[in-house]
Amino acid sequence: MPGPTRSSSSQRAGPRDGAPEAAAQLAELRALYATVDRALEGWGCEASTDCCRFGVTGREPYPTAIEIAELERAVRARGGLPKRRSLPVVASRRGQRERRGDARGDDAERRCALLGDDGRCLVYASRPFGCRTFFCERARGPVGELADSGLPRAAIADVAREIAALSARFAPADPGPRPLSRASGAWQAQRSRG
Repeated sequence: MPGPTRSSSSQRAGPRDGAPEAAAQLAELRALYATVDRALEGWGCEASTDCCRFGVTGREPYPTAIEIAELERAVRARGGLPKRRSLPVVASRRGQRERRGDARGDDAERRCALLGDDGRCLVYASRPFGCRTFFCERARGPVGELADSGLPRAAIADVAREIAALSARFAPADPGPRPLSRASGAWQAQRSRG
């Protein structure tokens, strides 16, 4: 069974995700995701999708090779990514430059390839660690505490180290985490052809 279509760096570095060992490692990754999700139970935000618009925040998640393999598995399971329509753009509360919903705005906001036209993640259950822990000033804890005062940072750091170690076993020659927008280039190219 052929392996997933990977970005050039992970294609050379990672195992084929159809192999039994790789499947077990992907299951281990999903268990680590469940661990961090439990640690963050009760935390949330108003779901503005600003964090999915990398040009708006100036930040984006940096998934590891195994996380990219999990995302590719999820994208394949849903039959690929749909062609994109434009989303209405919400101005950030932090006073960042105003965005428009036209093509220039979409390019400038660098919208995540995995953000659907309905404003929801297309592969939410498989979203990478950085998306699970990527809180902005709107994040609130179970009793209303802010991320800078109550986030369980030690638990998050422990899971991050475990994911990094798992990814190193999954793809020993992989150069390490890379921006999600770069890793998703293959999905975007495939969607453009489809």
